[in-house]
Amino acid sequence: MEILGCSADPPKKQKKFCEKKNFPYFLLSDESHEMLEDYGVWGKKKFMGREYMGISRVTYIIDENGVIEKVYEKVSVKSHARDILNDFG
Repeated sequence: MEILGCSADPPKKQKKFCEKKNFPYFLLSDESHEMLEDYGVWGKKKFMGREYMGISRVTYIIDENGVIEKVYEKVSVKSHARDILNDFG
């Protein structure tokens, strides 16, 4: 099993984040938003009445053949790891 993350941040910024947080997983950089758009996680967001383009926090469980087994669209940071382990652990 591989755990990957992806953001629109440049690799240099991701490297700083990983070092600061001792982040043990690979982070992909998609500054062009092409893959993020393909997965439907890049788009308009609203915060305090302001609209902006951004990334939604979504988790995809993808099997070894590239088939999406499950999508977690509503990610609760506090319980997310436990939710996945309950489903797949």
